[in-house]
Amino acid sequence: MHDLLVIGSGPGGYRAAVLARLRGWDVAIAEQAAWGGTCLNRGCVPKKVWHYTAKLVAHSRDWPARGLKAQMAVDFAAAWQHQEHVVAQVRDSYVDYLKRLGVTRYTGQARFVDARRAEVAGEIVAARHFVIATGSVPRVPAPFQLIPGRVLTTDELFDGPPPTGRKVALVGGGVIGVEFAFILAMLGHEIAWLTPSAPLAHGRFSAPALKLLEGALARYGIAPRQAAVQSVAQTDAGLELGLEDGATVSADWLLLGTGRLPNTGDLGLPAADVALDAQGYVAVNAHLQTSQPHIYAIGDCANPIMNANQALADAAVAAANLVEPGSRVRRAEAVPELVYSALELGRLGLNEEQAEEAGLEPATGFAAFETNPRALGMGEAEGYVRLIAELDSGALLGAEVVGAEAGELIHLVAARYGRADALASLAQSFYNHPALGEEMQNAAETLAAKWGLMEQVFGKADGT
Repeated sequence: MHDLLVIGSGPGGYRAAVLARLRGWDVAIAEQAAWGGTCLNRGCVPKKVWHYTAKLVAHSRDWPARGLKAQMAVDFAAAWQHQEHVVAQVRDSYVDYLKRLGVTRYTGQARFVDARRAEVAGEIVAARHFVIATGSVPRVPAPFQLIPGRVLTTDELFDGPPPTGRKVALVGGGVIGVEFAFILAMLGHEIAWLTPSAPLAHGRFSAPALKLLEGALARYGIAPRQAAVQSVAQTDAGLELGLEDGATVSADWLLLGTGRLPNTGDLGLPAADVALDAQGYVAVNAHLQTSQPHIYAIGDCANPIMNANQALADAAVAAANLVEPGSRVRRAEAVPELVYSALELGRLGLNEEQAEEAGLEPATGFAAFETNPRALGMGEAEGYVRLIAELDSGALLGAEVVGAEAGELIHLVAARYGRADALASLAQSFYNHPALGEEMQNAAETLAAKWGLMEQVFGKADGT
């Protein structure tokens, strides 16, 4: 009998297995498809490879001003092969680390036989504890149906060589839509971007952040068309989409970014008496325990925010509670949220509206990149750092970063978030110069000066 069986090898499952094994537990992990799950094979890893390539293409427009004389040509098939090579490298190192740690690997669908046993490829595996980390699957709403080479989700896009044809219809205004609108356009495609509402309208990024993103996309000729698709017809030339306003859109192929659903089917959950909630997620408490206290669930199958960052954070919470039950709780607001598009957007914590709804009085500090020497030198002077603190105490409530390296800069806040001295730490730290990170310090100082928080941030004049 294993101490722990993890079902699913995505970022959450992988980290839960590693953390438990590092504590000396006998750990096994089961995976029915490619090791590494969606994130590694058809999600955040290959997508970020392409995003970097897309940024290179975008920056090439500024080469003449830098004294660089070259002409950029994009080979989409070669770009696909490049990301596939990177993914294979990461996957190999991933599997090798599990092997070196001594984590037992089972290949096949895991189904609960009862609350203490699961069947994997015909073998019964018993464990004292379980972590369900089965992720999510793409949502394919009406009127869409998957058609090989014509109508795809991101799963199909990364599972095999990409379709031919430059004209792409992209459906969806969430993170996937916003990111792929930029990526595919920069990688040589003509995009018809169809969204049911304004991009990221249901997220928590501020109106100024979304305005800057809209402008950045527009500079590359990328703009959404708010229209619902009523019909999809396959033609000899490709696809014909009928829109709700009576217009039609022709495309060689279509990419769906219409959200994802928790992957909880065919796990035998009733046999283990593990309950789902009303939305189909595995129901968990604040400690990520299911209706069976020895069975935990993490990531997309149990977390509606559905991204790899949340899965990794969930894994740490579950692993801690496996060793010391009740020692940690999920804090979804403390996990960075990122968008990688024509601009990078990063945030965590509360925004002003949420702070006010919680009965708090938010104070903000702002620092723009437009005068930052490093940003100017990079040609990335668009964007800002915005910090949100509680007016009376100076406690850091949230942060938003827009612009170059937002995905890295947000970690300066994430490492301090939840600490009583978070704002003071940002203000009093020493920084490299010139660096984008200096704007964290500038935003903290601005906030302190503007809202009368100098004493909370820098201490009293007498040093106490």
